[in-house]
Amino acid sequence: MPSVENKRHDSESSAMSSDSDSDYGSASSSQIVLAPEISFSPRHLQFLNSQLSKLSAEEIIRWAIVTLPGLYQTTAMGLTGMVSLDLISKISGPGKHAVPLMFIDTLYHFQETLDLADRIRARYPQSNLRVFKPKGCETTSDFEKQHGQKLWETNEELYDYLVKVEPARRGYREMGVRAVFTGRRRSQGGERNATPFIEVDETGLIKVNPLANWNFKEVQEYIKRNDVPYNALLDQGYRSVGDWHSTQPVADGEDERAGRWKGRDKTECGLHQNSKYFQHLARVQAEKEAKAKQELLEQKLATVAV
Repeated sequence: MPSVENKRHDSESSAMSSDSDSDYGSASSSQIVLAPEISFSPRHLQFLNSQLSKLSAEEIIRWAIVTLPGLYQTTAMGLTGMVSLDLISKISGPGKHAVPLMFIDTLYHFQETLDLADRIRARYPQSNLRVFKPKGCETTSDFEKQHGQKLWETNEELYDYLVKVEPARRGYREMGVRAVFTGRRRSQGGERNATPFIEVDETGLIKVNPLANWNFKEVQEYIKRNDVPYNALLDQGYRSVGDWHSTQPVADGEDERAGRWKGRDKTECGLHQNSKYFQHLARVQAEKEAKAKQELLEQKLATVAV
């Protein structure tokens, strides 16, 4: 298994060096996938994934740091994200942290998850942890005054957009994020079965999944071996932890994400999706903000005229 202690024999330079195989520099590649300041054709992505599969997680992280602009780590404080955070810290060296950290506070996290955020700040003070919450809200009460109670029961897709998707995209805009490390792994099942090492989503965001080929046991062993802080709920039977109202412990033999939206077909919260409804909500929000700015400008102009 790839780890800091046991690297694979292929070096980053040799793995990424074959221009003839990669089709780099080819202006004729069709269906170009665009991202800020960098673009990949489907063939480029295929080549990169082929080469990254030969590297350890540490080597993938090193490659991404020197290759991709505007690179950040998004985390939900899960075990995989904690491994990536620790690897980035080791790669960066004492007193440094090469990749800023971003956390979406939905306002419905377990207290144990918020406690872990505090422990991260203490253990990795250079990670520059940035927290983004639902727009215009600091507390659960603020959110429920605007949108009502238990929105996840009455309009779950709107809930996902308001507490996860919109804060994340706002954070990406404010911080100039062009690429992110995620904690998705194939062994998590569901839509993650075919998780690549690198991909570009429909919004143009580059996603790097350095631990895509690790399983839960290997992640857990790294955490224990390196004394990495983790969510205390994992000692109570939880494996994948999200909002308190949609997360349960899992039984022995169950898929590690079986406790998320238990008994339902749902497997993702929306952060790794871009549904037509999300696109509609984003357009509506942009139009409202543009209208509000225009009205404010007109008010100021009217005041000056008077």
